[in-house]
Amino acid sequence: MKKILLGITAIFSATFSMAQVPEDALRMTWNVPSGTARQQAIGGASGALGGDITSAFVNPAGMGVYKRGEFVISPGLSFISSKGNFLGENNKAGSSPKFHLGTTGVVWTSYDPYSKWANKTFSLAINRTANFNGEIFYKGVNDYSSYSESMANEFYHYYVGQREAYPGKSDEDIINDALNSNLSLLTKMGLYTYLVDIVNDGTSSTVISRAEEAGILNQEQRIVTSGGITEAAFSFAANNSDKFYLGGTIGLPIVNYSRKSYYAESDFHGTGNNEFSYSNYTEDFSSKGMGINAKLGIIARPVNNLRLGLAVHTPTLYALTDKFSATMETDIDAAPGSNKVFRVEASELLGGDNPEYKYDLTTPWKFILSGALVLNPSENISEQRGFVSADIEYVSYKGSKFALPDADFSMEGFFDDLNATVKQIYKPAVNVRLGGEMKFQTFMTRLGFAYYGNPYKDAENLKARKMNISGGVGYRHKGMFVDLTYVHPLNKDVHVPYRVDPPRENVLANIKDSNGWAVLTVGFKF
Repeated sequence: MKKILLGITAIFSATFSMAQVPEDALRMTWNVPSGTARQQAIGGASGALGGDITSAFVNPAGMGVYKRGEFVISPGLSFISSKGNFLGENNKAGSSPKFHLGTTGVVWTSYDPYSKWANKTFSLAINRTANFNGEIFYKGVNDYSSYSESMANEFYHYYVGQREAYPGKSDEDIINDALNSNLSLLTKMGLYTYLVDIVNDGTSSTVISRAEEAGILNQEQRIVTSGGITEAAFSFAANNSDKFYLGGTIGLPIVNYSRKSYYAESDFHGTGNNEFSYSNYTEDFSSKGMGINAKLGIIARPVNNLRLGLAVHTPTLYALTDKFSATMETDIDAAPGSNKVFRVEASELLGGDNPEYKYDLTTPWKFILSGALVLNPSENISEQRGFVSADIEYVSYKGSKFALPDADFSMEGFFDDLNATVKQIYKPAVNVRLGGEMKFQTFMTRLGFAYYGNPYKDAENLKARKMNISGGVGYRHKGMFVDLTYVHPLNKDVHVPYRVDPPRENVLANIKDSNGWAVLTVGFKF
């Protein structure tokens, strides 16, 4: 993930400013939702099919296909693994399997013979619409840049301004004042640990980054993420003579995201009193909150074996709270016997408290066109021989927008810049899902494929996509059904451990995920 943190230096813009970055928007939108085992086995291509409780989260008109009520539960298990290529070096990360709950809930149907819309369906369901469990790791040798470069540049501009305004001010006083200024928190941590410093050769003073002075650096990044978005959905659908279906869903997504990250740089040449041995930055970050959205859909059956669907997902309006704690430690490789390791907690520079940020996030609109061809169509489901199905989904990732929950004109400029950056970095993308099922009386086999397009505007350099291959089996008999599916992703993304100031170029890590998952669905008709 992405993938999760585009730049450590982009996290903090000012001492008490917001911690949001453009990647927060992508994390909340560029996801592959879970579902029932049947829906996952066919690549998620269920927009025109219906008759599956996952329809509440894709095209709620599909709930109108139901003729009987049912109870469904879909436990799942994720297998986490990724590979990172950074500066020509390959590394692998992985962790233990994680449990998750796919689409689970209850469907009720009613029949009114005097109504034009005789069949009506209500449902209450929950689903894991985003799975944040993952781990990435990469390392390499870099002779081009350091994560302290932007810190040194930011402090340099501050230093020049102080020198012009107060010519007689000492370097020590300038540093002490900088620790209480509106410089970014990361730069203050760099100053506190002497990663960024002022050196005087007897005639003039110069701002330096000790890591840059070392020349060649070992660099490594590890990020472990957990949690997800669990959405509760309340749906209603109606069926007009099995020719036209109409439905809607109100969704209440609950966000629970945690990230533990570790970044380190060390002198490639080892120790030797060259005034830099290593520096590392660790962070614990969490984001929690709740949102609301709506989904509307229609399905038409112009002929018995063909179904055509259209669904519109409104933006989700999230109210989120972010918390974090951070630590920086630097070893300046001083002479033996002298203090050489300096460590600071972010809270020490923020009045003793770890910061908490409240903000709103609006996600983009989503549009889904679907089609399904039923093999051997029949009103008697047991006589059908299967189907092929396809979804085409359009999402404009640049449409995400951050805002404060209350009017705060002091932060208006920050959010304007952040939203402008989202529009500059991301673009619309098309997602495609394909799948099919073959039915042999009570036994079924299924295959599926899903492709989620590159959300980055600079697609030539930022090569990213999500691609899933899936397969599964199912059994139905006398009102009970059991389905089992495995989904194997082949994902690509990029990760930038830190940003440097333009026109300098950022270094990139290429990430390949293979976070497969298995889903078991058990259901009972009533």
